[in-house]
Amino acid sequence: MIGRLHGKLVTKAPPALMVDVGGVGYEVEAPMSTFYALPALGETVTLHTHLVIRDEAHLLFGFGSLTERKLFRDLIRVSAIGPKLALAILSGMQVDEFWNSVRAGDVARFSRLPGIGKKTAERLIMELRDKAGATTAEGLSAGYGGAAPIGALQEARAALASLGYKPAEVERLSQAVFEEGLDTETLIQRALKRAIR
Repeated sequence: MIGRLHGKLVTKAPPALMVDVGGVGYEVEAPMSTFYALPALGETVTLHTHLVIRDEAHLLFGFGSLTERKLFRDLIRVSAIGPKLALAILSGMQVDEFWNSVRAGDVARFSRLPGIGKKTAERLIMELRDKAGATTAEGLSAGYGGAAPIGALQEARAALASLGYKPAEVERLSQAVFEEGLDTETLIQRALKRAIR
């Protein structure tokens, strides 16, 4: 099991990124909550990881905190929730928001996330309610800034689509939050916040 990566951040194109560790490039998928805290390209990054082994591929998922990784592992143990859906949930809610929603039995809140219907939301709350009482949130490292890249809106749309939003939702959300000069991560963050209102 690969449990941690520490190396140079080579690429980031939500939800995928690559970390160079001693000359080996590890392709990692991460939730948007982790992307918000990534350093600039070329800088050193540490990610807590979870490896999923399938017949057709080995998939590595990375997280900015141990708490995020623990929630990811809790989520993929819930029936009908796989790694991609778990990433979408982590991208749409902070860890403390998630556990607060579980404790409150807030089906409507979970149902606003892409790929989560009412039945899945109810199952998720039912299966994780016992764990909600003992869970606390852990802060992520400070975010990073930078100039807006060319095509930030297109990159944000691609990221939203990869998180499970339908084309019409992607268009609506991206247009609602677009402002000239915003970088990709800010656009995605605003779109996700708007989606769960």
